[in-house]
Amino acid sequence: MPITAVEKNTDELTLTITAEFPVSRRRLWDAYSDPRQIERFWGPPEYPATFHRHDMAPGGLTLYSMTGPEGDTHFGFWEYLAVEEPASFDVVDGFCDADGARSDDLPTMRMVYRFEETAAGSRLVARTFFNSTEELEQLLEMGMEEGARTAMGQIDAVVADTERFAAERGTTVQPLTERTVRLARIVAGSPEQVWRAHHDPDQLRRWLLGPDGWSLTRCELPEELGPYHYEWTSDADERFGFSGEVTEARPPVREVTTERLAGTDGPTTTNVLTLTPLDEATLVTLHVTYPDVEIRDQALETGMADGLEASYVRLEREVLAG
Repeated sequence: MPITAVEKNTDELTLTITAEFPVSRRRLWDAYSDPRQIERFWGPPEYPATFHRHDMAPGGLTLYSMTGPEGDTHFGFWEYLAVEEPASFDVVDGFCDADGARSDDLPTMRMVYRFEETAAGSRLVARTFFNSTEELEQLLEMGMEEGARTAMGQIDAVVADTERFAAERGTTVQPLTERTVRLARIVAGSPEQVWRAHHDPDQLRRWLLGPDGWSLTRCELPEELGPYHYEWTSDADERFGFSGEVTEARPPVREVTTERLAGTDGPTTTNVLTLTPLDEATLVTLHVTYPDVEIRDQALETGMADGLEASYVRLEREVLAG
C-alpha cells in the first residue's frame, strides 16, 4: 500500500493523503496526465473510471465518470486553477451530470496535488480543502477517505507496468460510450511542435497523405475559428475531402471541430483534439462523437486506427525528426 499518512485537520478543513512510490516523479506525473492511465486507478475497482475529457492545463477541464456494479454512473469534474508540470496541479473538484452541469446538491472542493522527488522514487501529497465542517463530514460519510485509499492502492501496478505503457505508444482506439471513441498516440515531439504540424499547411502536406497513392492537395484552415476544408487527390485523379468548422481553439492544448465528408449530406461528427506533454513526447488524443452507435461502429470497422498510425509515423519521420 503506497499511502504513508492520512491527516484530517478539522481546524483548517483539510484532508491530506501522502503516498510513496518507487518510480520517478516524471513517471508518476505522466500516469495522472494520461487519461488512459489515470482511469485505471482513479476509481475503486468496483467503480472503474472513464475520463471523457482531460485538459491538464491552466483553465482546462477534466470530466470523468465512475460506473458501479449495478450500472449506476456518477460524474465528476476538475477545473484547473494552476498546473506546474511535473510538480503540481491545483483544481476545483466537484460533482456534475453527463453534460458537465455542476451539482447544486453536492459540494465542490479545492484539491492540490504535489509531486516530489525522493531518494527512493517519488512522493505524492494530495490535499483537499473543504468549505465547512459539514461538507467535510458529509464527504467523509460518503466514503471519500476509503475510496481514496482503494484508488491509490492501484497506482503501483499502473506505474510499474512499463511494458504496457511502451506498447501504448502506438495508436489505440477505445470506445468510451455508445457515441464516442477515443483515439490516442504518443508522438515524439513537444506539444508546440505537434500543434504546428496539425495547423501548418506545408507541414500537413508532408504527413497527412491519406491512403497510398493519395496526397493532400487542398488544405484551407482558419486563423483561429471558422470553416476549414481538406481534399485528397489520388494518382488516378480521384478526390475526396472533409469540411467542417473549428469551434474552439486553445493552442497548444485543445481544439474542437466539426467534420463531414465534403459534398455530402452525411453525418457530422464532433472531434476534440487534446495535446498533453509527457516525458520528451506528447500524448495526442482525439475524442470523436458520432450521431449514433451504428455510425460509430461503421467508423470503427474502417480501420481508422491503422490510417492514423501510418500518418503519425510519417509525422515523426518526415516532420518532427528534422
